Amino acid sequence: MKFKIAICDDQVSQRDYLYETVSEWAKKNRHPAELKRYADAGSFFFDYEEEKDFDILLLDIEMPGKNGIELAKQVRKDNSTVQIVFITGYYEYFSDGFDVSALHYLLKPVNTQKLWEVLDKAAENLAYRQRSVLLSTSEGGIRVPLADILYVESENVYIIVHTAQGNFRARMALARFSEQLDDTFFKVHRSYIVSLKYIKKVTRTEVTMVNGETLPVSRGSYDAVHTALIKYL
Repeated sequence: MKFKIAICDDQVSQRDYLYETVSEWAKKNRHPAELKRYADAGSFFFDYEEEKDFDILLLDIEMPGKNGIELAKQVRKDNSTVQIVFITGYYEYFSDGFDVSALHYLLKPVNTQKLWEVLDKAAENLAYRQRSVLLSTSEGGIRVPLADILYVESENVYIIVHTAQGNFRARMALARFSEQLDDTFFKVHRSYIVSLKYIKKVTRTEVTMVNGETLPVSRGSYDAVHTALIKYL
């Protein structure tokens, strides 16, 4: 898989350092990669509006004009797959990346090994996004990426697959559908299977998803759900 990677930082030395470090990572792992450098959000969007096909964004947060957080929010409006890594000199920004599902924050000065580890995770996530399940709905067959699924709900003889892009209803048993899932999903209740990556909070009675929805946890299942979430993280 070829990766298209954008480096956006208003400091020339930082752009050059990141460019060389990412290039070394790509060569070391034999990942074909196209790297582009930008000094600000404006120059990035000049290219992005033509082809919205970036896979990984390395974004400085503190930039003149539109900052890295604002840039990421705009990209997220039409791109749910891009891996976003923020680079900053301040811890105070860490909570700002929640709305854009940032993969990671790197503190300046950026450690080469740490950056490589984050890029490895980004590559893993992008490969995972290629996996999908096929649903037979009233509108025909629909292929849904596993990475887009928030949770799956059982409703009599149907299942409802909830995603950030919308919901899909299909006539199928929850147990049968679960056979297509991997260990990033967990059955928290007889009627619900959730994606561990989208859990925001878990208590003994319910899980809260990143979109604010709450789902019930079966009595006595809290420890198992908590353990699965810890292992995933």
